[in-house]
Amino acid sequence: MIAILWMTGSLVSFCLMAVAARELASELSIFQALFFRSAIGLICLSVIYLGLNNKPQLSTQRLKLHSLRNLVHFAGQYGWFMGISLLPLANVFALEFTVPVWTALIAAVFLKETLTQKKIIAICLGLMGVLIIVKPGYGIFEMASLIVIGAAMCYAVAYTSTKALMSTEAPFSILFYMCLLQLPIGLVGSVDHWLWPEGIQWLWLTLIGITALTAHFCITKAMGYAEVTVIVTLDFLRLPLVALIGVLLYQEAFELSLLLGAGVMLLGNLVNTQRKAKT
Repeated sequence: MIAILWMTGSLVSFCLMAVAARELASELSIFQALFFRSAIGLICLSVIYLGLNNKPQLSTQRLKLHSLRNLVHFAGQYGWFMGISLLPLANVFALEFTVPVWTALIAAVFLKETLTQKKIIAICLGLMGVLIIVKPGYGIFEMASLIVIGAAMCYAVAYTSTKALMSTEAPFSILFYMCLLQLPIGLVGSVDHWLWPEGIQWLWLTLIGITALTAHFCITKAMGYAEVTVIVTLDFLRLPLVALIGVLLYQEAFELSLLLGAGVMLLGNLVNTQRKAKT
């Protein structure tokens, strides 16, 4: 029950972030939205840090890996935000479920992790799900889908880098450097098209900044109360929830092929995480 409550927080966070990104898509540049995301996140983390009795270590000897991680992670966020503006929300979330596929491949190459039979099956099912959703040949939507898949690949690199960093860095430190290092990237990219946010735009920007932190915090807490397979299954509920939001708020269509493709990817993720749950 506790894991379900934490995952509910994660689901709500991801959905609010998607709505905020969609609302800002035609008003502010993606670079500017990501700049404020980092700025608000950095403010929140700084306040938390000052309020902690046992303050986590922020100094690091691995600044190069932090920099690589956040450069790639920023590119992934940029692609995700662009996908939000071009595709139905459900399509973006469905294609985001390919992250475990790319993570397995990247970890095998750079971290020398073994590609077991179950991982290979999971990868094949994930790629099959992508083909069902993307349906190659659909013009601009095909290109938009490729952008989101590219974003998922960037997230996979970021997750692999995070795994490498976790051997020496505290989670709080990783989040802190994420906001700190991505802040100037967003600022430089938005200088030429800078517009000061007005009115409700501040609400959307604040939502993006806060939910970016709470989504991952809630998932981390949920993992302390349930097995990985349970978390993966609960996380899949993001898809029907955001699809409902897309239908109600933006009159988006929800195709059966999307649900079928996402279901195939979920099966692949479950095959892969089942092995981890038994070890």
